[in-house]
Parts: sequence; structure tokens; C-alpha cells
Amino acid sequence: MALRKKLIEVALPLDAINKASAREKSIRHGHPSTLHLWWARRPLAAARAVIFAQMVDDPASWPEEFSTEAAQEAERRRLFRLIEQLVLWENTTNEELLEQARNEIRRSWRRTCAEHQDHPQAAELFDPERLPAFHDPFAGGGSLPLEAQRLGLEAHASDLNPVAVLINKAMIEIPPKFAGMPPVNPEARAQMAKDRELGMEREWRGTEGLAEDVRYYGKWMRDEAEKRIGHLYPKVEVTAQMARERPDLERYVGRKLTVIAWLWARTVKSPNPAHRDVHVPLTTTFMLSTKRGKEAYVDPIANGGRYRLVVKIGTPTDRESTTSGTKISRNSFKCLVSGTPISGDYIKAEGNAGRIGSRCLAIVAEGDRGRLYLSPTAQHERVAWQANSESSSVPITGSTQYIGVRPYGMDCFGSLFTPRQSALLATLASLVEGACQSVGDEDDSSYARALAIYLGLCVSRQANRSSNLNFWDRVGENIQQVFARQALSMVWDFVESNPFSGSSGSFTGQVGYLAEVVARLPARSPSSSATQHDAVLPHPHSSAGTLISTDPPYYDNIPYADLADFFYVWLRPSMRAVMPSLFATLATPKDDELVAFAFRHGGKSEAEGFFMGKMTQALGCLSEQAHRALPVTIYYAFRQAERTSKGVASTGWQTFLEAVIESGFGVTGTWPIRTEYTGALKTKKSTLASSIVLVCRHRAA
Repeated sequence: MALRKKLIEVALPLDAINKASAREKSIRHGHPSTLHLWWARRPLAAARAVIFAQMVDDPASWPEEFSTEAAQEAERRRLFRLIEQLVLWENTTNEELLEQARNEIRRSWRRTCAEHQDHPQAAELFDPERLPAFHDPFAGGGSLPLEAQRLGLEAHASDLNPVAVLINKAMIEIPPKFAGMPPVNPEARAQMAKDRELGMEREWRGTEGLAEDVRYYGKWMRDEAEKRIGHLYPKVEVTAQMARERPDLERYVGRKLTVIAWLWARTVKSPNPAHRDVHVPLTTTFMLSTKRGKEAYVDPIANGGRYRLVVKIGTPTDRESTTSGTKISRNSFKCLVSGTPISGDYIKAEGNAGRIGSRCLAIVAEGDRGRLYLSPTAQHERVAWQANSESSSVPITGSTQYIGVRPYGMDCFGSLFTPRQSALLATLASLVEGACQSVGDEDDSSYARALAIYLGLCVSRQANRSSNLNFWDRVGENIQQVFARQALSMVWDFVESNPFSGSSGSFTGQVGYLAEVVARLPARSPSSSATQHDAVLPHPHSSAGTLISTDPPYYDNIPYADLADFFYVWLRPSMRAVMPSLFATLATPKDDELVAFAFRHGGKSEAEGFFMGKMTQALGCLSEQAHRALPVTIYYAFRQAERTSKGVASTGWQTFLEAVIESGFGVTGTWPIRTEYTGALKTKKSTLASSIVLVCRHRAA
């Protein structure tokens, strides 16, 4: 088969793609990454540009049409200008521009079909009226299938991890099925009836109706949950006694304020024998807010072997001591009442004996003009532990390299949530089914099931803001997610959000973020799908005529299956009835996860052999299924290895390239795309720095 080069095999406007990819990292509202967390997503800009350039011909490939180098370069510059506009975030919903891109893809495809009309499988492989289907066998967060769908292709996503599959279903499989459908909730229907009477009927475009139903039923869940467990989240009353110590509180005396969050410190018994009955705080700082002009801090007052915690505003007298809290070094602290050092080993021993506790440092409430920091009260501490909810017993698996909580006796997922947080998440999960019972009809429950998936994802999003691994941002004065890093890291002073506050960490916020994404999804190609599938096996939707772009696992990078269980344990209660096969197991599958992880495979050499064998198999499947007239693109997030006097070695990169060659591919191009966060987490090490996009073709035998 004579092959003509595609644009990606010759040239790309790399600066524009990199600039748009970098900018995209700071975009939140409406961005698909805010539908639900997944680690190491590819930027949409890069995915869109790469897939477009895979499908569009390079002008030099058609000398019949572009006979001179000048004509070829002029046409190439025209395509570059289109890509430069296509990668901008503002243009993700610009249908006029997107249709230009789709027309370019169709134009190149028809050229290809015309040239191969005598091919023995022309009807199947070269139908000018039907673009090749797209498949990503390592779909993860779904950027690549989503952008393929946006560009007019029937997109198929598959992944071994059920959390990733659910995210992809929510992005590419469900929206096209209900595109243009009005909302079904009673409030919207009543409004539409009124509008019709006035001759003002609204057109519901794309997934706007679906998003509206997510908002409505998400609010119903929030309100119903508050009826059931709202007593666990009391308001805080400002008393005259509180105002005598804090004149800034005088205006609030007698008022009951909504709590935004409770700030806690973990505690252990003092190792000093004289104070063995005192539970002392392990806190990295006593500062509550470092925002200029709004400073607040905890003043610990020790007295006769006891202590109390008082919240004050302004700059502390001893700024250095207040800033450092009771922390001495990375995992060691000092006793607040005696100054005795508390070693990391002592804390681990206490944790494994089940003796790590917690104490409230402060209450954050809604003031008239911003956050209000209040001293903890005995009532609020008591209420926090009154919840009676069964916690998850699913074990936390993985290495302490990225599961930092395990050495402290936190060995099951239930230990990552306070009783109140477990009660909240269990209540919300139980309400998903109830929210959808009135949706649809007995003959067709597909819309109700679809809505349940989005509401289940809202609950899972809430888990990321309702754990004892959340921390308080003292500058931004908000609650930060559990996965600020790709790890379950120990947090000594954690924050507990009020899900009913309407502020940082609230369920209303989780629903709003998700619904905003849903409203912007492309909702094209109703045959698109997302399935659970092992990439080493042929995919049912992937034939020998498939366009493939994929972002496979990176050798010995973090196994996401261990981390994904954090979400899975809260998704499963609400999703089992909706998708029984996807959520049949107690935890996510791990044995076949394609990562060279020594901890899981019994040693470094065994892990490398596992990775090499399975990656070669997986890429071999891709090679067989890829359309011979189109290149395959494979992302590899290049991680710089530790620098030594002999230079830099990267076992992962070398092993990955070997697997590419062994699988039957030849590399026809490489493109460096800056898509990763850079910043050292460990001395002499750097994080994933950039993605190398390999452009490959099936190598003739």
C-alpha cells in the first residue's frame, strides 16, 4: 500500500501547542478535568492538535495538487493557522472553527479513499462517507477520546480501571445519546410549560438539559442529606464571652454562623512519663491564615500539664514558633506541654496500636466580609464524633513510596475518613438511587441510569474534599483536595469541610463543577463507547481500520489502581445497581495493571520483565488494529532519571522504545510537548517533565 505522509510526520506549530497546553493547566470552570479527578491527564489542546495532524495530509504528499515547495509551504502555513486557533481553550465550543477542522479531516480522508478505491477491502477500510473510528486502549482521564469525538470521529475508550471507564462514559458515551434533550425535572418542566404559554419555548442545545438535571437532582440529594445528618454539622453561636476576648466578634454576638470548616490536629499521648495521660497535638503550624491583613493563628496556652487552644487575630508575637507549630523535622514533633521530642518511630508505633487521635484547632465560619476564625468549642468537638456509620474495610494497597499513611496504622480506606465524613458519603451514595427513581419510565430507564452515573461522580468528587487527608490553604483560605500530589500523603493538621455550607468543600460546589463540564461536552457520535478492557487483548470496537492515539502507562510510575480505590469504595455503593459488571469487585483490578512496580511483582527485574512482555503485547494489538493509511501516536511522559557523574539514564524510556520496536512499529517522527508539572518533590529528582509523542507506522515484515 502506497502511503502518503500526514502533517504530524512532517511539521507541527509546536510553540502554539505548547503554549496552549501550558495555559490550560490553570483553567478550571468547565474544563473536563474538573468532571472528576484522574492523574496525569493530557491537555486537550495537545490531544486535539495531534489527532487533527494524524488525519490531515501534509501538502508535500500531494505534489499533484501542490506542485512547488512554495505552494506546499503556503498550504502548510494555512493548516498551522487553523491549528493555532484550534488549540485555544476559548475555541473548544466554537462550532464554526471546529467544523473547519472536521472539513479538513474529511477532505484528506476522501483523497485517501479515492487513491485506494481498488483496494480489496475498500468498502470496509476506505469508505469516503465514513471516517475511521478512533480508539484509545489506555484512556485514563479521557482527553484523547474526547478530542477525537470533538473532531467528528466515532470515539472508543477502554481502560482496565473501572473509575477511568466511568469517567469516559460520562464524557463520550452518555452525552451523545441525550443531545438536544430538555431536562426532565419537575421544576424545569413547569417553567417550560409557562414559557410555551407565552410563546417563548427554549431550545436545549447539546447537553444543556442533562446538565440542568444534574444540578436539580444534585440539589435534591444535598437537601435530603441535610435533613438526615444536618445535626452533625451545627452552626456556631458567638457568645458575649467570646467577644470579651475578641472585640472583632462584638458585631456577631447572639448570631449563629454557618461553619465552613473545622481544622484538626492529630494527637498522640506525650512520651514524657510525667504527662503520659496528655494527648498532645502534632501540628505543622499554628497559623490559620497568612493572608495579608487577615492573619489569624492558634495560641496554645499550657498550664500545669494541660493546655487549651485559643484563636487570635493579627500577627503573633513569636512568629517563628507559631509558624512551625510543634513540628521539629519531617515526621517528628515536640510535646506541647513538656517540649519532649516525639520521634517518627514513636508516632508510628502509636498509630499501629490505634492510639492516634485528633483535636480541634479552630472553627472557620462565614463572616459578613470573609472567613471568621473561632476557638474550638467542646460542643463542636463532641458532635464531630457522634456519627454512627459503617466505614470501608477495603485494604489500602501499594508501597509506602506513595501511600504515606500506611506506616501510621491507616491500612484500610475507612481510616481516611472521620466518622462524620463516612456518614456523609454513605448518605449521599444512598441517595443516588432515590434521586433517579422518578426519572424516565418503566420501559426505558437509560436516562435515569445515565443521571445516576453523574450523581455518583458528584459523591466521589465530594470524597476528595471530605477526608482526613485534606488540608487548609492558609493563603487562599480554602480546602485543598486529597490528591494535591499523586499519593495518599499523611496530613498532620487536616481540615473537615461542611458539605452544606455552600462554600469551599461543599456538595453544591461539587455538583456545580461537574454540571458545568457536562454542559460543554461535544455530544457527538452516538456510537461512541467506553468499556473495561485489558489492552493486551483485541478490542471489540477496534478493527484493522482504526485511528489510534494513546497515552500508555509509564514504566515504573505510580500504579493508579492503588490510588483509584480511594474513589472506587464510594462509587461502588451507588454504581453497583447501575453498572453491576463494572463494579462487581470490592476493589479495582491490580495484578494486570501495566506498570513495572517492584513492590507488586517481587523485584525490579521481575517487574521489568512483566512490563516489557505486556507492553509489547499491547502495542502489538495496536499495530494490528491500526489503519495502515494512518499513523499511530503514542505519548510517553519522559521522566528524567537521577543525575549522576556518568550522565542521565532512563530505564523506562529505553524499555518502552524496545517494546515499540518489538511490537512491529517503526517510528516516523517524535514531538516534545510540554504537558507535565515540573517541580522537585525529592532531592536530585524531577517530576515528569514533558511528553514525547511518538509517531509510528506498522513496519512491513
